[in-house]
Amino acid sequence: MAEHPTGIPIQLEPLVVRVLAPNPSPYTYTGTQTHIVGTTDLAVIDPGPDDPAHIAALIRAIDGRPVTAIVVTHHHRDHSPATRPLQAITGAPIVGAAPFDIEYSSARGDASFDAAYAPDRVMADGDTITGQGWTLAAIATPGHTSNHLAFALPETNALFSGDHVMGWSTTIVSPPDGDMAAYMTSLEKLMSRDDRVYYPGHGEAVEKPQRLVRGMLGHRKQREGQILRLLRSEPQPIGRMVAQMYVGLDARLTPAAERSVLAHLYDLQNRGLVIEEGETWQIKI
Repeated sequence: MAEHPTGIPIQLEPLVVRVLAPNPSPYTYTGTQTHIVGTTDLAVIDPGPDDPAHIAALIRAIDGRPVTAIVVTHHHRDHSPATRPLQAITGAPIVGAAPFDIEYSSARGDASFDAAYAPDRVMADGDTITGQGWTLAAIATPGHTSNHLAFALPETNALFSGDHVMGWSTTIVSPPDGDMAAYMTSLEKLMSRDDRVYYPGHGEAVEKPQRLVRGMLGHRKQREGQILRLLRSEPQPIGRMVAQMYVGLDARLTPAAERSVLAHLYDLQNRGLVIEEGETWQIKI
């Protein structure tokens, strides 16, 4: 995405403009992508971090047009903090993912939560918002977070997939809020749809989304199989499993891998296949 620098509006299709935030990292790839939907009145999806340069870029892209809604897929700190300054400037309501108040451990492999996120309207599966020539329909896709929503744009058969499906990487599923069983169910839910293209929160547009989702389901089942094979050989702590499963992994991403393996283990535990004994996990006899 070198040809798509931060702060420059990129027209993806007549109803959709993308603006890349300047927050690249091992977890955000080139940065968080804000999508602006509409031509006359607008929806701003995932305005991103509270970064003055990014907010200024969004205001330039909005170009004086009314903002009908500031839409949030989930409230990680790389997606929702800019809702507040953007609302102060535009007066638009904040809508989308539900807030919640849970104490999280410091051992997280993904972006931390935006504790100040406060939507004016919480959207549930099937809820819609509309503007001139566009509709956004919420699709509940829990897994990456318990409150994650994707948004369909039926006028062009596009889907804003947030962090649930990304073209550049698999999604981090980090307990206690991330849930592997829910994530797999949400992937299967998207498989039943016929969306033409996905616009993710990070990475390029996904032009063949059904193929990618099918591959992601297969990848997670493969990881589950790896875990079970390792535990059949001997009880093991998560760190040892990650070292064997993710050979050559960038060390900065090891915490993320550990959280996803933990999510798999919790799912397997709930299905009665493994048990936890202190720091180690083992097959349930």
